[in-house]
Amino acid sequence: MQAISEAQLLRLEDLREKVNVALETLIQREVNKGAGEVAKLSGEILLSGGKRLRPLLGIFCYEVAGGKDIDEIMDLALAFEMIHTATLIHDDINDAAKLRRGVTTLHERIGQPKAIIAGDWLFVQGYGLSGRYTKECIDLIREACANIAVSEFKQLDHVLDLSTSPEDYLDIVRGKTAGPFAAVCESAAIIAGASPEQSQALGRFGMELGIAFQLMDDLLDLRGDERMGKPRGKDVLEGKMTLPLIHSLTLLHGERRRHLADILNNFNDGLWDELMGLLETSDSIMYAESLMLTHLERAIHELDKFPSSMAKSLLMQVAENVHTRHD
Repeated sequence: MQAISEAQLLRLEDLREKVNVALETLIQREVNKGAGEVAKLSGEILLSGGKRLRPLLGIFCYEVAGGKDIDEIMDLALAFEMIHTATLIHDDINDAAKLRRGVTTLHERIGQPKAIIAGDWLFVQGYGLSGRYTKECIDLIREACANIAVSEFKQLDHVLDLSTSPEDYLDIVRGKTAGPFAAVCESAAIIAGASPEQSQALGRFGMELGIAFQLMDDLLDLRGDERMGKPRGKDVLEGKMTLPLIHSLTLLHGERRRHLADILNNFNDGLWDELMGLLETSDSIMYAESLMLTHLERAIHELDKFPSSMAKSLLMQVAENVHTRHD
């Protein structure tokens, strides 16, 4: 894939800035209306950084599907960013995380009760922004939000469950990570006036991209990224059954599998080299990388249904960035 052009980079940065300004304006409006501390604290997290991937996906899919007026899609873009930020606040509480993007997490600063409410507030504000759109779009967003909660429960049920299957894993990923990607992409196409076939194609693009995104997250956990407040093995330490672990548990037998199970049940950084040795023996990292690339190829294939445009090129660049992020 070709490197991003200067024109594409300028377009990307311009849209990201538009999203940031719109988020700042929204938060300030709520503060002025009397939302006070909850709006200020939620706004701090919302505006603390991030690549604005979900809003950008919505905008690009809207344009790929023929949409012309950015103002028409902006509320949807903001909605998904607010919903995403709400899930991060709640995830940090569930994971007892101390850092997010290198910054102290909200619940560590203000306590769990207020942090939970801040996340709830962002969920409500985000979902509320969708009210201007058609029932079809609202239903997609509602279903995506509900599936996040369902999948979060499933993930909690599978903590340190060494019998977790690849099917269990993908079921969780489709609901928690990939589902919102699919919803923002398909909703954006509907708002643009695309045909059902085109809208569903962009929904599939989002789903495949989201699965690849989560697989890359699994791989990054085995590499670590202190800049993002994510040391190596954080998911392993929390008992999350990522695909490399599931694959290795499936392929290893006898003493090697028992050894891996013992490492996972008693994990600490001193066991890191042993863990990586077993994952290498089962080729589990290579398997996860290969599967990630397969889902990226499927995502890009869905874009073949649309004519060439800058927005399409930027969607393809987003897919490429999933593979290369933090490398």
